[in-house]
Amino acid sequence: MNRKIYVASSWRNEYYPEVVAKLREAGHDVYDFRNPPSGDPGFKWSSVSNDYMEWSPAQYRDMLKHPKAERQFHNDIEAMEACDTCVLVLPCGRSAHTEAGWFAGRGCKTIAYIPEKQEPELMYKLFDKVCCSMDELIEALK
Repeated sequence: MNRKIYVASSWRNEYYPEVVAKLREAGHDVYDFRNPPSGDPGFKWSSVSNDYMEWSPAQYRDMLKHPKAERQFHNDIEAMEACDTCVLVLPCGRSAHTEAGWFAGRGCKTIAYIPEKQEPELMYKLFDKVCCSMDELIEALK
């Protein structure tokens, strides 16, 4: 069965490009947030402002309305709604975990892929599977 997969992860995740490539090689349709099909460049807060780490909570809230943030949110949520599966690739941050939780809450197949040592997380029990190798991940998607 070929799936429509949303890969949730981080810009800093070194495993992400390999996961996207291997899932595509396995015949799946994979959304790549770093290269959205809209042609927009993948979103980073630094593209909104270089001082984003210095924002107050109110500035952060206001910047969620920035046109670049709005555009990428639209790209991502449209892809999420079109996908039937989420693969959470660790290590990653809050947005990726929010995306994976959204998929799990909708009853979609949700898998955590943990290729390296991580702090244990109990709530991954909400997901359909936790995989520790690419072979396990490909098998879990069948």
